[in-house]
Amino acid sequence: MLGLRRRVALAASLGLAAAMAAASVPAAAQTTLRMVSHADIKILDPIWTTALITRNHGYMIYDVLFAKDADLKTQPQMAEKYTVSDDKLTWTITLRDGLEWSDGTPVTSEDCIASIKRWGARDGFGQLLLKATKEIKAIDAKTFAFELKEPFGLVVDALGKPSSNVPFMMPKRVAETDPNKQIEDYTGSGPFVFKKEEWKPGEKIVYVKNTKYKPRAEPPSMLAGGKVAKVDRVEWLAITDPSTAVNALLAGEIDLIESPVPDLFPMLKADKNIALFGWNALGSQIIMRFNTLHPPFNNVKARQAAMWALAQEDMLRAQVGDPEIYKVCNAPFVCGTTYGKEYGDLLIKPDLEKARRLLKESGYDGTPVAMLQQTDLQSSNQVQAVAKQQLEKAGFKIDLLAMDWQTVVARRARKEPPAQGGWNIFFTTNITLDLDNPGVNSYAAGTCEKAWFGWPCDPEIEVLRAAFIKESDPAKRKELGIAISDRLMDQGFYAPVGQYKAFGAYRKDRLSGWLAGPVPVLWNISKK
Repeated sequence: MLGLRRRVALAASLGLAAAMAAASVPAAAQTTLRMVSHADIKILDPIWTTALITRNHGYMIYDVLFAKDADLKTQPQMAEKYTVSDDKLTWTITLRDGLEWSDGTPVTSEDCIASIKRWGARDGFGQLLLKATKEIKAIDAKTFAFELKEPFGLVVDALGKPSSNVPFMMPKRVAETDPNKQIEDYTGSGPFVFKKEEWKPGEKIVYVKNTKYKPRAEPPSMLAGGKVAKVDRVEWLAITDPSTAVNALLAGEIDLIESPVPDLFPMLKADKNIALFGWNALGSQIIMRFNTLHPPFNNVKARQAAMWALAQEDMLRAQVGDPEIYKVCNAPFVCGTTYGKEYGDLLIKPDLEKARRLLKESGYDGTPVAMLQQTDLQSSNQVQAVAKQQLEKAGFKIDLLAMDWQTVVARRARKEPPAQGGWNIFFTTNITLDLDNPGVNSYAAGTCEKAWFGWPCDPEIEVLRAAFIKESDPAKRKELGIAISDRLMDQGFYAPVGQYKAFGAYRKDRLSGWLAGPVPVLWNISKK
């Protein structure tokens, strides 16, 4: 049981029976799901940031035109249907009848066009799609068309992208916000509505069922099908201490933990009312990202030196612990996939002599490297200390800067030198389902100032990625995909740290219907 002081603090955080009794709606009239998410949320714009906690927020309140089902097929979601012209240059999309925003106004073609353009300004896949597009034009209130300059066979795949950045649809007035500025209006058309007035950063974020949402008729299947909200209210709670969260679950004060730490699995398994659920069996990949704008990693030899200094096993052991859950893998496009080429000892068995030689050749002057550490993010908060030790053995000096994840999210967007609030290295995690395609993997983009954080600038890899997207022959496409992988690893855009599977924990005596998939979605969950 929790100690008295901890229980008092936790009750205040959760807003339990006393707080609910004071609400305007009686507690008995509402079903409330309380979940501890993997991080606190401070940024609410899922187009402005690729942070997964913001992506998860996006899935709560927004919907998408297309979504992947459990067979990894991309299915219509807000779209009713689409057609492709014989010359493959016109893709026409028709929306479902009766779609509304949470404020009661109808969803229109103009809303979707504006949303696609804003997403395409930020996302690597979206940039490729818009580059191949001559015009996106509204045909009527429910129908719009992509007029392409050249064939682009991945239009639906792009619009059905499952993870950051997800092409969420927003009202036109919101989507016309400058892509480099955060939105302030959170009107969506998803299964839940964000209660901004109840949001308390560092404590909780609240959602309620969207009564205007129109689910598809099909059964839910991963991210596709009918998104039916079966609880009235959802509270995501910011409990950063893993033991406190687990004790709260065992005590029945919360219903679900998105990502408990593996060290605490035995405690969870010992309780007959608790179940562990592998919601992301396809796994996730941790990466170490370099900032290519500033020394030392504006020099490719410094990036190569760092990669030859690293050992994945040590980092994965520190972060994940259980070898049954993690996998050592230096393939940037995920081991076991079509383009998952592996690279011998690189990132597996350190070669310190080679690392030191490359570092010297890079001209590194001993200036401390600013490594950001997100202390509150259980998916990647332990790897930094290990990486620091490994890099220092090769001759780097590392300044480990501890902060919460949302501060990392804000800081990694800054292009100033580290001494002026920028950075040199940070770690992040994404689902493997969003990383196994060389043409659209955001980490692999070499589009300079338009590239993902770190801003690598490499025309050669962009030529390869463009050819990959256009190529229809599978054998030639694989050859191009491997060439992209080779170039990415040679230039050191980022260092893959390895893969792991994600497990959640929930009270099986209360909840049912949690869908397996790459994202912890909360529609279809029922509470007794």
